[in-house]
This record gives sequence, C-alpha cells and structure tokens, in this order.
Amino acid sequence: MRAPLKIAAAQPPCSAGDVPANAHHHVDAILAARARIVVFPELSLTGYELDAAAVSPDDDALTPVVEACRAAGTIALAGAPVAGANGDRHIAMLRIDSAGTDIAYRKTFLGGAEPGRFTPGDGPVVVEVDGWRIGVGICKDTGVDQHVAGVAALAVDLYVAGLVHLPEELDEQERRAVRIARACDAHVAFASFAGATGGGYDRTAGVSSIWAPDGTPIARAGTDPGDMARATLPISR
Repeated sequence: MRAPLKIAAAQPPCSAGDVPANAHHHVDAILAARARIVVFPELSLTGYELDAAAVSPDDDALTPVVEACRAAGTIALAGAPVAGANGDRHIAMLRIDSAGTDIAYRKTFLGGAEPGRFTPGDGPVVVEVDGWRIGVGICKDTGVDQHVAGVAALAVDLYVAGLVHLPEELDEQERRAVRIARACDAHVAFASFAGATGGGYDRTAGVSSIWAPDGTPIARAGTDPGDMARATLPISR
C-alpha cells in the first residue's frame, strides 16, 4: 500500500557557478526539510549560469548531498547542466539518494538563450518513489501544452518542477501550477529560485509552493533564499 508522501520544495541560497558551495546549501535544505522528497530549482547546483561546466553524477562535490540523503531518508531532485552522449549538454534534474546520483530528466522545451547551448531532452518521464508516480518538468516545460498533456497521459500522482522566475512572473507561476494540477489530477510542487542566481537574474521570484490536485495551494515558501514549502500529501487514489 502507498503511504502519504512528505515533500518539500526548497529555494536554497545560490553561489553562481560554485557546485561545492551549492551542494552544501542543498545539504542544509535536505536536513531541515525532514521529507521523503525535496525538490530544488532549475540549475540549482550551478545557478542559472548557461556556460557552467557540466556536472557529472560522479562529481565528488555531490558526496555530501548523498550522505545527507542517506541520513535523512530523502530523495533530492536537484538541477544541473549535464553532458550528453554525443558531446552535447542538457539542463537536467538529478535524482540524488543514499545510493548515489542519476539523471532523472532532461529539459525538453528550451527558452531564451538555452537552445544555443543545450540539447532538448526526450520528453516526459516518471520517477517512482514508494509507489508514487512522479512526473518531472523544468521551467519552460511547465507552460507547454505538449509537455503537460504528455505528463498527464502517464497517470502521475505528483508533478514536480524546478523553476527560475522573476518576481513579476509569480502570477504565471501560479497559473501554470493550477493548470497542471487539474490536467494531471495530481499534486504539484514547484521549487522556484529566490534571491540572485546568476545569468542576469539579480532577483528571482521564490514562493516555492505545493498544490492539491484541484489547484488549491496547500503550502508556500516566502521570497527569501532558504525558505521552503513543506506538505504531507495524502493518498488521493
């Protein structure tokens, strides 16, 4: 039987381009969250630095995050640029747990200057945790009909995404979450950067949030780095 799921959407401080420093910010968030799943913003391990070096799943800088996940019984979904098989690069969501680090998802829909530096991923995926089916997206994915429909077709129980938004984009952040929740009949958790994150983002929106399947908000962070939204998701089906 599936049990209720404790989840957190974190918005840690960011040191642009500094993976070891950001890894330690992730450790702090994981240990504070006391959750089974902790979701982090887009490119959370490097900041929104499109020229940052690819992060290998075997990078020693991630060892403290693995150890924190082991200690807390947590699965962290963290953002990083990763290398592809043909020398290309992807914007990815890493799954980090007590066993190590894997690439869970590669961003499918790229925006702004991203297409000149990254290759799109292959489309929707499901991450399974304790019987929960979790769909994954990254920032622009959340506003694309094709992506939302593809995730909905996978019969997910929860949709998570890492974001980078400006403060004036908070209304759009909310609209997208409500739409995804209703389209997928699933809980939604958005982890949105707070504070400065590089790449021209001197300020970001924060307000990482968790929504019920009907689009009702059930937990919200504030606008400061280090804030966090936490909730225990009931079994809905």
